[in-house]
Amino acid sequence: MFQGSRTLERLNLEPFAFDPARLDAVIVTHAHIDHSGLLPKLAAAGFTGPIWCTGPTRDLLEHMLADAARLQEYETERHNRRRDRAGEDPFDPLFTAADAAAAFALCRTVDLEEEFLPAPGFRARLWNAGHILGSASVELEAGGVSVLCSGDLGPDNKAFQRDPHGRSGFDHVICECTYGDTVRDPVSIEERRRLLQAEVEAALVRGGNLVIPAFALERTQELLLDLGHLLSERAIPAVPVFIDSPLAIRTTEVFARYAHELEDTGKSDVFAHPAFHYVTDIAGSVALNSMSGAIIIAASGMCEGGRIRHHLLHNLHRRDSTVLFVGYQAQGSLGRVITDGAQRVRISGQDVRVRAQIRSLHGYSAHADQSELLAWIAERSPIAGSLFLDHGEQEAQEAMRRALQRRFPQLNVRLPEIGEEYLLPPGESALRSATGRTDLGDALGRDWQNDYAAFASSLKQDLMRLKSDRERKEAIAQMARILQSYAAHKERHRKA
Repeated sequence: MFQGSRTLERLNLEPFAFDPARLDAVIVTHAHIDHSGLLPKLAAAGFTGPIWCTGPTRDLLEHMLADAARLQEYETERHNRRRDRAGEDPFDPLFTAADAAAAFALCRTVDLEEEFLPAPGFRARLWNAGHILGSASVELEAGGVSVLCSGDLGPDNKAFQRDPHGRSGFDHVICECTYGDTVRDPVSIEERRRLLQAEVEAALVRGGNLVIPAFALERTQELLLDLGHLLSERAIPAVPVFIDSPLAIRTTEVFARYAHELEDTGKSDVFAHPAFHYVTDIAGSVALNSMSGAIIIAASGMCEGGRIRHHLLHNLHRRDSTVLFVGYQAQGSLGRVITDGAQRVRISGQDVRVRAQIRSLHGYSAHADQSELLAWIAERSPIAGSLFLDHGEQEAQEAMRRALQRRFPQLNVRLPEIGEEYLLPPGESALRSATGRTDLGDALGRDWQNDYAAFASSLKQDLMRLKSDRERKEAIAQMARILQSYAAHKERHRKA
């Protein structure tokens, strides 16, 4: 599922470039919604084969897919109710709760490192990817060709998860490079807790709330692990911690079931600390508006939906509040706009001035950095054919490609475009058999809607800098003339 700007997310509405009914099987690396979110759409389009994954991934998908469907239905209903759409044809949701249930019913589980046959002529095996609960890399063999798909790879010192693992020697490897342009200083769990302690103490001194946008899956649970430890050790004051995300609550329950298998838990339920308050209903969420001196964890991690937007509306304008980002913020997302230093943002149709302290803590990344990716690739070597880099913004992919060329000068590295197709021969470089799409440049990174929101949110303030109402009226008229002139010029150019 595409996530980021509104332009990029519209790609989710496009039909699949293949016939889902002809697919024999699907293998899912992990339950994060950018890797699993279109499974309900796939089922609705006619796919009826098995969806292979690990047991924990299946348990998480039950909640992730259902929540994604609820969000689709809610956002579609809200959009159709907008007054500026009166009389227009209604939108349909991308998929429904029934589609999510149908997709979940197709899930089949397999243990890590257990060989299985996902479809005729294919052998497969899942290897621990060290990213989140249940995450895996996928090894495939077919027609004498071996391929490894990394999925998302976790960093060293990752809470809960063992380091990524797998065999070596493949014809082709597809590797993520989310942080292909980043080399982080190594941070142990103990060091990360000290950094979190400093952020909590500073936020509480200011007197307002500490609001943490967090992914419902894995990031919330890591925060609870560390906050519980700091509270138990009395390293931070005994403040209430509110987990205001129904999805995060449900995924935390899955984590609790697997606590005896996870690292760093002491084989106990670390999510039951008395300071933790799990907010399930809307009334409880609204009641947090009057709070000060509390820690509020809410999804989504990129602030693109969910209850976190409600808490940003009530805290971003407060000088005594703090917003702490602990996860990756994609280009075009509201979280990225805030972390890039916006003074005003637009949330749910309202302009909000950013007065709160904006902080970031990078020790919680669930992705390997450049040096860890290079080490993982070296351990998978030799790679006889090609290495494909995916799952990274253009700058990250290009930086990773350069680093690979320096370290493995003979390796054939490809940066595939959306829609490209390749033939994968044994022992030789991949052969491109179809070119990619050329119409997606504007969909990557910030789009016009990001720019419009930034412009609109600061427009009134900019107008008030003028000396008189007459000047403001003239400025608005001039902006309207410029826009009309630009549109007319473009129309003449198209006709020419």
